[in-house]
Amino acid sequence: MTTRQNILITGASSGLGKGMAAEFAKQGSNLALCARRLDRLEELRSELLAVNPNIKVLIKSLDVNDHNAVFEVFDAFKQEMGQLDRVIVNAGMGKGASIGTGFFNANKQTAETNFVAALAQAEAAMTIFRAQNEGHLVTISSISAVRGFRRAMTVYAATKAGLTSMTEGIRLDVMNTPIKVSCVHPGFIRTEINETVEKVPFIVDTETGCKALVKAINKEKAVSYVPSWPWALLHWVLRVAPSSTIRKMS
Repeated sequence: MTTRQNILITGASSGLGKGMAAEFAKQGSNLALCARRLDRLEELRSELLAVNPNIKVLIKSLDVNDHNAVFEVFDAFKQEMGQLDRVIVNAGMGKGASIGTGFFNANKQTAETNFVAALAQAEAAMTIFRAQNEGHLVTISSISAVRGFRRAMTVYAATKAGLTSMTEGIRLDVMNTPIKVSCVHPGFIRTEINETVEKVPFIVDTETGCKALVKAINKEKAVSYVPSWPWALLHWVLRVAPSSTIRKMS
């Protein structure tokens, strides 16, 4: 298990980003947190410093779809902290509907946020890591990356499949160097993004899910599925399940 001292998390004001920040605060890491909602980040900073007053918590407002701002904010955090040891590309969204039903703008917004903006974050992080010749890039994909899904999941799953593939390419690029690259695939974790969805198999609460996420991230494996039960096994089942079964799931 590796403890990285200075950790940057995007999309940190809610959901998995906020939950991971709390877990990393407990383990004593300094945090660089960014999201669109600065007021929420200010509240979170107070909460984290109450948990562990011995850490640094830096916050900045960032819309990851403003690509120039991504580079500027990451560089500013790097300057303030001296070094970034880990960057977690977590910001994302799940808007959308079936293709061809009048929701192109929502689908496009999800595609841009979950993939193009993730590319910008990866570029900014890897530029810093290459200069340092050290660091750990983590992308938060999804169990949905393993198959295509219907309705609101169609574009979301496609972006996560793209993110998984892109992360593998980055990892191959810097393999056998001091730069580590990991792709984590959360299963169903209850957060604000899915709080209105009622029937979800194997869903866990935010704290349980984030503890599993941080445990997996600290191991720095190339690919992981969390919580490991049942997803370390179930992702293989999903890959070979009949299309009729996948259709019923979404």
